[in-house]
Amino acid sequence: MRVLLVEDDERLAGALATALTRHRHRVERAALAVDALRLAGGADVVLLDLGLPDMDGLEALRRVRRRSTVPIIVLTARTGERDVLRGLRSGADDYLVKPFRTAELMARMEAVVRRGTRRLPDRAPVVAAGDVRIDLGARTVTVAGRAVPLTRREFDVLALLAREPGVVRGREEILDEVWGDSLLSASRSLDVHVAGVRSKTGRPELVETVRGTGYRLGGGRGGAGGG
Repeated sequence: MRVLLVEDDERLAGALATALTRHRHRVERAALAVDALRLAGGADVVLLDLGLPDMDGLEALRRVRRRSTVPIIVLTARTGERDVLRGLRSGADDYLVKPFRTAELMARMEAVVRRGTRRLPDRAPVVAAGDVRIDLGARTVTVAGRAVPLTRREFDVLALLAREPGVVRGREEILDEVWGDSLLSASRSLDVHVAGVRSKTGRPELVETVRGTGYRLGGGRGGAGGG
């Protein structure tokens, strides 16, 4: 796996690069955000520290995400819930707080890359929910003909619900399918991404909450249909 490690702490970057290489990953290192923006497109996964010297890490994350769907795991010492939510909302696929175990990092990397490279079924339909159209093949969403840019994980959550409209998906099922880890059920990651879908589409009813169970695709505005 080609790993772009964006970390300005030379000692930590060296230790991480050694561990990743030991697990047979090819590691490219960068200490600056500008280098991360240049190199991200050639990586299978990006490990991004937020405390970079030339640019705020969250801004670097947003810029990478605007031009690439490469899986990104944020590595940071910032432990506040607000920081975690900002990272997820900016397009991170996962978030690890330093210090962390190497085994945990490897498992998270495998999960985000597996999800990112998972093939869709041969027949990838366009699902309509009111004036919302979800193209599962092209991975695009439009509302009343207007394109809505979702993050990769926001789309994955919506697509999972759209594949079987009306079927309730449990929280643990969604976390296992999209995040690759049902043990994240106590986290707010899923809630953050659902809120992102509702906010960006302007259709809060598009993802319905089934209290005590999970979520299902709603009718959007004007009722649901198929395409």
